[in-house]
Amino acid sequence: MHTSLSHNLAGTSLGREAQDLLRRCVHCGFCLPACPTYRVLGNELDSPRGRIYLIKQLVEGGIATATTREHLDRCLTCRSCESACPSGVEFGRLVDLGRELMDARVPRRWFERTWRAVLAATLSRRGVFTPLLRAGQFARRALPSALGAKIPLRVAIGLRPNRRHSRRVVMLEGCVQPGLAPQINAAAARVLDLIGVTVVTARGEACCGALAQHLGFAERAQAQVRSNVDACIPMLDDGAEAIVSTASGCGVFVKDYGHVLREDPAYAVRAARVSAETRDLCEVISVEDLKATGIAGAVKRGTVAWQAPCTLQHGQKDSTAGRVERLLVAAGYSLTPVANPHLCCGSAGTYSILQAELSLQLRSRKLETLLGGQPQAIATANIGCLEHLRAASPVPVKHWIELVDEAMHAGPG
Repeated sequence: MHTSLSHNLAGTSLGREAQDLLRRCVHCGFCLPACPTYRVLGNELDSPRGRIYLIKQLVEGGIATATTREHLDRCLTCRSCESACPSGVEFGRLVDLGRELMDARVPRRWFERTWRAVLAATLSRRGVFTPLLRAGQFARRALPSALGAKIPLRVAIGLRPNRRHSRRVVMLEGCVQPGLAPQINAAAARVLDLIGVTVVTARGEACCGALAQHLGFAERAQAQVRSNVDACIPMLDDGAEAIVSTASGCGVFVKDYGHVLREDPAYAVRAARVSAETRDLCEVISVEDLKATGIAGAVKRGTVAWQAPCTLQHGQKDSTAGRVERLLVAAGYSLTPVANPHLCCGSAGTYSILQAELSLQLRSRKLETLLGGQPQAIATANIGCLEHLRAASPVPVKHWIELVDEAMHAGPG
């Protein structure tokens, strides 16, 4: 796609990146059926190809309107189009760039900016989010049923092991997950302990920065990235073999730290190192690890529908394809068929809040496909997907590591 940069962007790194990303698009249209919003709305401007034309218009200094913003905001950044694209267009980066240009050209209305700022400040701080969540859980029965259904019940966390092994990994705690589902990291620590890996945490680690980035607060996101780089590098220097994320949405962004801080001379090299050493949990546990324990897979554990989060299958596809399915089968579960597994569930970070109507339509479609094989449970790998689906699912929705932990600690009986 030929692009003529506007006078303001010519010669800038932002302009060069935009031009490079846009030039890869050959207008083929393979992205259209892969796009969840296009499948629901049927409008090409709500497809990757249509949004690329809108971003091209922004880059060239063309007209930017509220309609332009609406179509860009409707994008889930699920990156399903990237998996379908034969030309390798990095649409996730392109749509972030388009939104940044849009905000510079036509600032959001004050109440939109305020609402987004509140979300960024609340959800990205576990010291703020967790107390608010606990208050909601305490008052859950007194709330309207629709609101109460969105607040998860507290569940037993279980013990976290304290044995020390020769192998060590740094596990990211994240921002909302410690409040919503602390049992996930506890289950991960128990499974890793059984296969001879010690879990440690990085002092000072907090929100990965993805929330702020996608809400339009790039500087805040970069500050959070620098803070996490400062927290993780000493742990790597001390011998930790990897940084592990149990939330695929966080993991895919941490793997992009090198790009986020590529122009920061004080952090570029260290940020790239953190990216290179980050692994999704399924990358540090193998089928052979589970079999070596002599516990997993000893008996059949039931049927499970696997919901691969977009951030895992499209964002981290090169290193995680099929890994979770194999681990679940090794742990004794039978996987039920799921139609159109590449499509988004509609969670997408704060999308379920900011684009509620579309998000609910996408969730209904996703649940229909997940429940088609009549599973006893749904497994996923991202806290946002888990909570979004849980609020409407008739069967339990769990992180896959919880199911593996249950199988391994239930024993052959």
